[in-house]
Amino acid sequence: MSNYRRALVTGGTFFFTVVTLQRRRLLTDPEARAALRTAIEETRAQHPFHIDAWVLLPDHLHAIWTLPGGDADYSKRWGLIKAKFTKQVKQKYHDPLRMNQSKQRKRESTLWQRRYWEHQIRDDADFARHVDYIHYNPVKHGLVKRVCDWPHSTFHSFVAREVYSPEWGSAVANNVDKNGFGE
Repeated sequence: MSNYRRALVTGGTFFFTVVTLQRRRLLTDPEARAALRTAIEETRAQHPFHIDAWVLLPDHLHAIWTLPGGDADYSKRWGLIKAKFTKQVKQKYHDPLRMNQSKQRKRESTLWQRRYWEHQIRDDADFARHVDYIHYNPVKHGLVKRVCDWPHSTFHSFVAREVYSPEWGSAVANNVDKNGFGE
């Protein structure tokens, strides 16, 4: 069995990438969005965390969370979110053709990749870089031409708080490297 090393800092702030199985494009469907929102709300009620930034794309999502002091268990939270989401939408999105022995043995669905990417945010500059990456991601993937045109993102709340201008995506496009990080 693999032993993946995860950053476990209590009260830490973390960047995540979570991807659907085989990059299925389902997360921005209205039913899937509603189920994901419910799964997150239910999980946060049981195991609080703060969502600092977020973007939902058809086949993956990026998020920055800050956990409460004394708590480092983001893995439990992602497990609960994935399980609650799967339970709500299984009738519509389960694909028996994607089910294999490993998925059956581990009691997994056909909706999510098994693992996810996590990165501990180190400082304010790292936080700002990852927030920019999150908000620019729909442009990077060719879903929209301007960040402000993507509805499934915390970008709009950042504009309301005057962290970004509404046209930030257009101005930053020339200063973003191939990975989406500002140069």
